[in-house]
Amino acid sequence: MSGGIYIYDDEYFESKNEYHVMDSFEFENGEVLNEVKVEYMTFGTPIYDEDGQIKNAIIYCHGSLGNYASMKKVAPLVGEGDAFDERKYFFISLTALGSPNSCSPSTTDLKNKFPKYTILDVVNFQKQFLKEKFNLDHVLGMIGNSMGGFVALTSAINYPEYSDFIITGVSSYKVAGHDFILSKFVDEIITSDPDYAKGELTYSLIRTLRLANLAEFNFGLSKEALREMSNDELAYEFENFGNEMIEVDIYDLKYCNESCMYYDVESDLDKIKSKVLIISCKQDPHFPTDLDGIPMAEMIDDSQLIVMDSKLGHLCFNELETISDELREFMEEFDDC
Repeated sequence: MSGGIYIYDDEYFESKNEYHVMDSFEFENGEVLNEVKVEYMTFGTPIYDEDGQIKNAIIYCHGSLGNYASMKKVAPLVGEGDAFDERKYFFISLTALGSPNSCSPSTTDLKNKFPKYTILDVVNFQKQFLKEKFNLDHVLGMIGNSMGGFVALTSAINYPEYSDFIITGVSSYKVAGHDFILSKFVDEIITSDPDYAKGELTYSLIRTLRLANLAEFNFGLSKEALREMSNDELAYEFENFGNEMIEVDIYDLKYCNESCMYYDVESDLDKIKSKVLIISCKQDPHFPTDLDGIPMAEMIDDSQLIVMDSKLGHLCFNELETISDELREFMEEFDDC
């Protein structure tokens, strides 16, 4: 980090989790769950206005089935003078609705009886938590990576006065084309297993879970990065990916995948009042710049587009320091929050 003072590793962020229990949460479909757990972490320096309200809160929204510790992606940019200087901003990162350790099919043990949820449910879950725990009716900004970008955009559309800015990275305004087909394919793999309806883990479901996750392997790193590997290396990485991902709960995966599959806010982008920064990656297999980043920038007023050049593809948020100057310039407007 350019500040050169603060260094945080994965272990630091992964050890910062706290928990809050909300009395209840009502889903869009009217279903209600009681005693709803939220996993979260805070980082940085809260600054209060004259009414005692935190005025510099930035909310980090992680990708599919990630968790609060995904905020480590901005760690290289929290030093003195950096874009997300921890002395200027107070970060809140929570594990989203549907992800393990917050209210989810696996955490509640409801499995396939868990209420179906939408991206708007994820937004409302986050918003209710921020009000209950931090008394926040307004935040300075939101940073969303991949699915987290869906959350940030949906929040800015449904609650236009809630956030001064949003940063959406390797994300889009809708799931369409090849990405929709990928989601349908994952859903088909899962639901085609007759054991799915049982609501309990079986040997067949473990195998099905592995296959469903392997369908995603091709959509992380760029085509260039994959082509540079030998076939033996690719086979090894493919095998490892499948083995590692069987730790994911199949019901968490099914519900999260379904919530994203029908995400489409294209017709509502004109409702956004927040200043928007769109981070796109030329080599992103999920949301290519020409199909997602550029059209979204053209449709959103007061938006700015940064195009990254990274062989990490959809995983390029792991090297945000390569666009540190652009991020610092964007954040300068909010220095005097």
